[in-house]
Amino acid sequence: MNEYDCLKLESQLCFPLYASSRIIIKKYKPLLDKLDLTYTQYIAMMVLWEVKEINVKELGKKLYLDSGTLTPLLKTMENKGYISRVRSTSDERNLNICLTSKGEKLKEEAKKIPLEMGKCINLTPKESLELYKLLYKILDEEI
Repeated sequence: MNEYDCLKLESQLCFPLYASSRIIIKKYKPLLDKLDLTYTQYIAMMVLWEVKEINVKELGKKLYLDSGTLTPLLKTMENKGYISRVRSTSDERNLNICLTSKGEKLKEEAKKIPLEMGKCINLTPKESLELYKLLYKILDEEI
């Protein structure tokens, strides 16, 4: 092993994470196109389907996204009628995101997506759970 082996692509943990992420998101695309959602909009909707209303800053924390990414994303989702953006009555500096009835209706169509994705990823349920735990171990370092 020479001193530059650490610079080989095959020596990097980041590369298979990056490449796998791109492949998985690519597999989501045809499923999400039917709902008129991008992957990032989809993960935002998953949060909203769970909580119905959330502060923009909290949504950003949950999704590991900054306001520069969230603002145009949320404007697009609002234009599609999936969410509404409302200033907090207690503090106008805070913006809340609320799920609309149109956004709620998407939940019914979206419920089959995780099952479809499970079919196209070559991992056993045990391997999926193990990978999930390992990835969250990395993410938890960011909190």
